[in-house]
This record gives sequence, C-alpha cells and structure tokens, in this order.
Amino acid sequence: MNGAADSLSIDIVARIAERAPELRSAERKVAALILDDIVSASRASIGALAEKAEVSVATVTRFAKAVGCEDVRELKLRLAQAAGVGQRFLKRDAHDPDAVSHSLAVRIFEEVQATLAQNQGALCAAPIAEAADALGAASMIYVFGMGGGSTALADEMRFRLVRLGRPVASYQDGLLQRMVASTLSKEQVVVALSVTGQTLEIVESCRLAKQYGTRVIALTAPASPLGTLADWLVPVIAIETDFIYKPSSSRYAMMMALDLLVTELAVKQADHSRELLRRMKHALDAHRGGGERQPLGD
Repeated sequence: MNGAADSLSIDIVARIAERAPELRSAERKVAALILDDIVSASRASIGALAEKAEVSVATVTRFAKAVGCEDVRELKLRLAQAAGVGQRFLKRDAHDPDAVSHSLAVRIFEEVQATLAQNQGALCAAPIAEAADALGAASMIYVFGMGGGSTALADEMRFRLVRLGRPVASYQDGLLQRMVASTLSKEQVVVALSVTGQTLEIVESCRLAKQYGTRVIALTAPASPLGTLADWLVPVIAIETDFIYKPSSSRYAMMMALDLLVTELAVKQADHSRELLRRMKHALDAHRGGGERQPLGD
C-alpha cells in the first residue's frame, strides 16, 4: 500500500470488474462472489471466502494480489471502504425492466410529493419574511452554490431576483466564492445553497463573509455546519430512497424553498414587482409574440 490516502482513492469494485476477464478460472469465481455481495465479502474470513467460492485459500490470496492488494487483509479493507457508500449503490435491481419502466412516472411523482410534503411544515416555521427583508435591503446579493443541483439553482435564484430589480450575482467556483467573500461588508447579503450544508468551500466562504459583517441566508439542512452559521436558515430536508437511478428529489425541496423566499420578496414590494414584471412581459411579447398567460421569461 502507498498510504491511507492511496487506499481511500482506489475503487476496488471497479478494479475487480476490470481485471476479472484476465484472471484464472478459479480466481474469477472469487471475483464473481465478491461482486455479487460486497458487504458480506468484506466481513468474511479468508476460509469462508474460499469455501463459498469453492476454491482454495491460496486462490483467494492470489486473487488479492492479482487485483493490486498486498494480501487478503488489504483486500478486505478496501472492500469495507467500498461497502461504506451504502448497499443501495451496490445491490443489483432484480425488478422486471418493463415493469420498472411503466411505473417510473408514478414512482418519481410520489417521491417528489413526499419530499415537498416533508419540507412544507419546516418551511412554514422558517424566517422567510425576515430573510426576504434582508434581500430587499441589500445593496448587492451574492448567491453561492456548488455541485450538481445547487450550481444550477444558484443561477435560478439570480434569474428570479433580477426579475424583481435586485442587484445580484451568482458564483459556483469555490475560489471565486472565497475571493468575493473577502470583499464584502454589512451592506451585502450572501445566499448560500447546499442540500447537505457540508460542502467545505461554501461553509468557509460564508464564514469569511460573516467576519466582515455580511449576513448569510442559507437554504440548507437545518443541523448542518452551513445551517448553524446562517443568520437566516431556510430549511431543506433531503429524503433519499434506495432508487438510485433518478436525480435526487432534494432539488424540488430546494426549489420550493427558493420559490417561497423570492415570492415573499415579490409580495413585500408588490407595486414595484408588478411594474417590473409588466415591463418584462411587454418586452418579451414585442420580441416573440405571445398570449396573456404565456410563461414569463420562457
């Protein structure tokens, strides 16, 4: 082994699957056994692995070396690390593909519904009005988001605030966020988006901004590091299921929190918002045409 860092960086599952075709017949039996149940293989003794694969103990040892491990002990360590991602990413789906396909719409819809229902109560108790007041009073709003969901929603927040005449910029790069945070003051507000609230770069950038008096609105997990340091916490509760093939339904929870916050601001400045939205609709209709109920900005 080349140290703990190398050990953690090697994906033993992918390595076994890649090298399996090149192995001897007996060693391929060990590979098949391990790939069929990573968790059980990580806990089994060398003797148990050999017995279940119907090979010798020496074959298990050779297999470990063939996939880049010094011995069976290292192999089991790497398997335990691989199992740590959770069984829902390791076990195979035994469902009929046709049946799954026909039920996808219902399944996704039900998960979205459950996520929104779970978040509704928490959002009703959140300081939405106070956070909206902060957005209305800020000389500049900076939106931070990183990752697959929050990156896109940071821009969505920017698009929504622009419609309401607020000065806003969005940043998704960690170093840029840090640079921006170091220039801020109490006149500005940071809106930080993170489903987990654990993303180190965003937490550090928000902590840095607060050192200069900047207030932080966080759309994030309530008990997270980001949620703890926020001046106003808009809670996002993520509920992940064992159905790993679709995007996380937490995106809808984040979108609902975002919609609630921005709509609160729009209502608070109703006359100003109405005039800005009227101008925008007029400009778009003059450009593309469209009916009275056509979505604004689409």
